[in-house]
Amino acid sequence: MANETSVEEFILLGFPGTWHFQICLAVVFALTYSLTVTGNASIIALVWMNSNLHTPMYFFLCNLSFLEIWYTTGVAPKAIGVMLARPSSFSVCILQLFFLLSLGSTECFLLSVMAYDRYLAICYPLRYNSLMNNVLSARLALGCWLGGFLAISLLAFLTSRLTFCGSHVINHFLCDIDACLALSCSDTWHVELATFLVSIIVVMASCVVTLISYVYIISSILRIQSAHGRKKAFSTCSAHLSVVTIWYASTMFLYVKLSSQNSLHLNKLVNTFNTFVTPLLNPFIYTLRNKEVKQALGQVLQKK
Repeated sequence: MANETSVEEFILLGFPGTWHFQICLAVVFALTYSLTVTGNASIIALVWMNSNLHTPMYFFLCNLSFLEIWYTTGVAPKAIGVMLARPSSFSVCILQLFFLLSLGSTECFLLSVMAYDRYLAICYPLRYNSLMNNVLSARLALGCWLGGFLAISLLAFLTSRLTFCGSHVINHFLCDIDACLALSCSDTWHVELATFLVSIIVVMASCVVTLISYVYIISSILRIQSAHGRKKAFSTCSAHLSVVTIWYASTMFLYVKLSSQNSLHLNKLVNTFNTFVTPLLNPFIYTLRNKEVKQALGQVLQKK
């Protein structure tokens, strides 16, 4: 007990390297952040300006783009500060942890809802407008946001109650749950168990819903007689399927595990991909793989 300290701030190490490397990395993070915000904000503006895109599918896409803006905002400015050797207070660290995990949980729920929306559109095309109306889509989106933040509340509270011994240096560029557990001198089994249970409920459950939806989607597409019809049906969900694959692969690696003893260096690399690369790729994936979005973008550029 004599070695326990009341931690007031953490020092995040970020990535190893010289001062010039840190500056270059901060510039890369800043450019990536700018492109991510610009790309996702452009999708929101494009959907808002084009009445042909005022459908549940693009309503959910706007929610996803809005989420990605805040998700990368919760990481990029702090990561740039880490590159410039600025410490982080304990309260800010816990707040970032809660913010990022809540938004990540919301994204899991939102991607499963988007998969369910595509299931209704492809498997029940004639009844789609009655099954997925504006009221239901708004309720589903609201449920994703509320569920994502409520799911992480207990985990963030348990983490804030941990005590820390000796070192207050976090080997990361953000306040990750594994990095915090590695510094704690408390018994962390209850936090690790809560992390695992939340991961199972949020990540695995939403992934199962997404997989079941796509099993029905693919089976319905294969029953379409014409090749043109199959191609058109698959094009409506190919962008979403790409995003789902990228997101769940990295998220499961980071959180669906019983122990926190994975390599922190490997976690940093995967977190970099999850928090910088994925939000940046989403606008390009939906623009390049979606015919309706490309047509709407072409119309806007012609008017300009």
